[in-house]
Amino acid sequence: MFLADHQQDYSPVADSLGLSSIFAILPLLVLFVLMGVLRVRAWLASLVSVVVAVVLAVWVYSMPVLDALNSGLWGAAFGFFPIMWIVINAIWIYNLTVQTGHFDVLRRSFASISDDQRVQAIIIAFCFGALMEALAGFGTPVAISSVMLIALGFRPIKAAALALVANTAPVAFGALATPIVTLAGVTGLPLDDLGSMVGRQTPVLSVFVPLALVFIVDGRRGLRQMWPPALLCGVVFGVFQFLASNYWSIPLADIVAALASALAVLLFSRVWHPAESYTETSGAEHAAEQTGGTTKVEARTEVRDTPMEVFRAYAPYLVIIVVFVLATRVPAITGKPPTKPGQSGTGLESVTQIVNWPGLHIFNDAGEKVATTFKLNYLSAAGTLLLFAGLLTLPLLRMGLGGAARAYGRTLDQLKFAILTVMLVLALGFIMNQSGETTTLGLWVAGAGGAFAFLSPILGWLGVAVTGSDTSSNSLFGVLQVTAAQHADLSATLMAAANSSGGVLGKMISPQNLAIAASAVGMEGKEGDLFRRVLGWSLVFLLFMCVLVFLQSTPVLGWMAID
Repeated sequence: MFLADHQQDYSPVADSLGLSSIFAILPLLVLFVLMGVLRVRAWLASLVSVVVAVVLAVWVYSMPVLDALNSGLWGAAFGFFPIMWIVINAIWIYNLTVQTGHFDVLRRSFASISDDQRVQAIIIAFCFGALMEALAGFGTPVAISSVMLIALGFRPIKAAALALVANTAPVAFGALATPIVTLAGVTGLPLDDLGSMVGRQTPVLSVFVPLALVFIVDGRRGLRQMWPPALLCGVVFGVFQFLASNYWSIPLADIVAALASALAVLLFSRVWHPAESYTETSGAEHAAEQTGGTTKVEARTEVRDTPMEVFRAYAPYLVIIVVFVLATRVPAITGKPPTKPGQSGTGLESVTQIVNWPGLHIFNDAGEKVATTFKLNYLSAAGTLLLFAGLLTLPLLRMGLGGAARAYGRTLDQLKFAILTVMLVLALGFIMNQSGETTTLGLWVAGAGGAFAFLSPILGWLGVAVTGSDTSSNSLFGVLQVTAAQHADLSATLMAAANSSGGVLGKMISPQNLAIAASAVGMEGKEGDLFRRVLGWSLVFLLFMCVLVFLQSTPVLGWMAID
């Protein structure tokens, strides 16, 4: 009962898949109710759900107690490395730019492109928000973008709505592609294939998001007058996100796309101007009321940054690009990773270790051993490359090692609950996967047959709407998607990618993101107003993604899918 080999049984309750599914889904229902209905803090809700998953694994699925706990420990370790290792170092770099004042320089650089608020919404909420999503993720773009828009005179509720709707297409590749790294880790599917497939879905969505932002700012008139730059921005972003995710570097997809689309709008605005400019004259006054007058002064005071200061503001992102290109595209540096325990790699992979997670011996229902390996790629991990990039950036930002170390300490303190939450959610996902609970659910939903391709993005959407994280959603539903796909004769890569692509559309209605946006613009307690503002956009885009994924599962758009 306490420690033994565990053979998975997918129909443990009366040999019925339907009855077993009722029990298998309980940990997820507990998580969703605690977070979405009772508004329990994410880490506490995740902890309770982990306990429920362990009880069910032992009581219903006959998993030894220590195996269930060990599976959770394995998941928690994966949640910290490589997942939160990426986030910690990404947000540390962002905090360095804030501490040195270069974040404000970057904001002014973007805002100087145009005084038309419709263009500012595209540049700040979409392009700059995507850049922040690429580097930090986890709600950071929503908070930063909405505050920046208020500083430019937008009304608080409109600024928050713009930031929420814009935080869609970039999410799957956020925090250096953390959601896709997680998806590859829990499903065992190749990272490159998953990144490429997501890069054939979300870029299509990105074409329409800037158009939606223009409509939110100025309605039909704005759409009629500003569709050229909005469409250009969306197309350029989508093209570069596709190219980066399919041919260059998955972790850099959002960074490359964000900078390319911002540059395109900048150049276009130099030769094209709308029939009339749009500015809400009451916006700056309202913003000043919300911030005690400081925002109004900053919005009206012209600050001229030197070219060198502007360069320094962009330097961290340029350094990140260079480091990742060298580390992933130069064979002598990249090297070859080991493929099984005991092997040695070369280059950055020379110190990489692949180990069998100690004490776990899991077999599927056919008696085949389930892989329980854990990869420790100390040097080639995206988080380590970010750490290198941050250290290289310090001289450019004129930051000493002491200041950088203190900033790192503050970053760890800032993220302590996020780290705990992600580790617990990954623990939950691994317990459900190793006990067989997730496979039970996958086999059950596979009963939808080919129609599951249409429903697949909805699972991801639901997961993110509740947890607020595409990473968490992929951890919870990734294996379920693959299992359902295999039994419904669908592409496992397509369905797993659909979970992440559908999930990005639940971000704007998640309680966490709504709370972040409301707090950032001084609307605490009015999350319901924001929810009503963005719900329609979430559902419309979700329907679009469902149709796209379904057509990609058929000969109509099957040429877009990864084999």
